[in-house]
Amino acid sequence: MARRPAVLITGANGEVGHGLIEALAARGDCDVVAVDLHPLAKSLRPLVVNWQAGDILDEQLMQRLVTEYEVTTLFHLAALLSTRAEYSPDIAHEVNVTGTLHLLKLAHQQSSWSGRRTKFIFPSSIAAYGIQSLEEKAALPPLKEWEQLAPTTMYGCNKVYCEHLGRYYAQHYQQLAARPSGVGVDFRSVRFPGLISAETIPSGGTSDFGPEMLHAAAKGEPYACFVRPDTTIPFMTMSDAVRALLMLHRAPEERLKQRVYNITSFSISADEFRLEVLKAFPGAEICFDPHAQRQAIVDTWPRTVDDEPARRDWGWQPEHPVEVAFAEYLVPRIAARYG
Repeated sequence: MARRPAVLITGANGEVGHGLIEALAARGDCDVVAVDLHPLAKSLRPLVVNWQAGDILDEQLMQRLVTEYEVTTLFHLAALLSTRAEYSPDIAHEVNVTGTLHLLKLAHQQSSWSGRRTKFIFPSSIAAYGIQSLEEKAALPPLKEWEQLAPTTMYGCNKVYCEHLGRYYAQHYQQLAARPSGVGVDFRSVRFPGLISAETIPSGGTSDFGPEMLHAAAKGEPYACFVRPDTTIPFMTMSDAVRALLMLHRAPEERLKQRVYNITSFSISADEFRLEVLKAFPGAEICFDPHAQRQAIVDTWPRTVDDEPARRDWGWQPEHPVEVAFAEYLVPRIAARYG
């Protein structure tokens, strides 16, 4: 019996996974198999053909799935995020690096069986950057993908290394073999800025001071922001993030000039974020109580990044600049969520 072609999503229960499953289901042109450490949200189960609660490090689980499905695309979203990774760096390395390596091997296996390059879509992060001082940060232009890659967090180190692993599997894997397979993995990665979701709760990332502020205001709860008012990083809506993944997935490989792409929508300071929240929720109680260690991490990230290659190679363009993001997407949906 022939295996059914399917798209495999790891970390399917996360913020990006929710939006991605819904978007793929709306398109209706592929079967989706979902894997997460926890049982898939009940609202998502009718949208997939199979879901498994399990660990991406469980190679037997993954092999069982590929006996039933031919994985044509793998969206690898599973990760231990930045703040949690600092408390458990060994576990972060296992999940973020060893897990990615296992899945790259699985994707290569799928490519070898089918004779077609399996697409491997990998969300990276601005945590890959590591600027050495605030003075240098203030003077830098928008950063390109290969600049300032000296991250100070385990999560950032994991992301940079996995980007290199992806390039290796796409272009150099088995380069000394007597008979190379001739079919590699079609690895594609986007470096996300801070993501703001209207549908799911922030999950403890170091860039979540913005989303946390907005959700707290909508719930009528006070919020103490853990970074300084002047802290500025790039952001984008979850809707734009999911759209970017799908755009990169659809792009013809011959048009892609690099394996890793920056994308962004708008850069905004924590205080400017607060002012946008107060426009929608005038009674919101928001103060600033910087956490020294988390502040130090955010200070190593760029104020903005250069996403011109993504615009040139696969037509990236955000739908939600800052005014539209708050007025038409985030505020109405988050306000409705909390009544």
